[in-house]
Amino acid sequence: QVQLVESGGGLVQAGGSLRLSCAASGRTFSTYAMGWFRQAPGKERDFVAFIRWQGTTTYYADSVKGRFTISRDNAKNTVYLQMNSLKPEDTAVYYCAAANSMRLLTRPEYDYWGQGTQVTVSS
Repeated sequence: QVQLVESGGGLVQAGGSLRLSCAASGRTFSTYAMGWFRQAPGKERDFVAFIRWQGTTTYYADSVKGRFTISRDNAKNTVYLQMNSLKPEDTAVYYCAAANSMRLLTRPEYDYWGQGTQVTVSS
């Protein structure tokens, strides 16, 4: 009964920036971690980044390390993904996800998912 709503996607030129937001509502007390995944047409859903809801642990896919930053605002039940130096290969639908317990957080095996937001990076 956790609902996730992504926002902030859009069209941007290569080298530009976007910030995605994921607002969580419902039974969020037991949330262990939140993550971002992305899926391009005809491709698998791939890991982007995750953050523990408590503590300081974050982790990034090699493809976005140094360009993307995941952060949280616990008071607002919101997670952000700051995306800088965007490349055409970043084009995908970006999904926010929430996990209730420890698991392999780089896999698309979370308990709750948002509907996705489109990010398109033009050349």
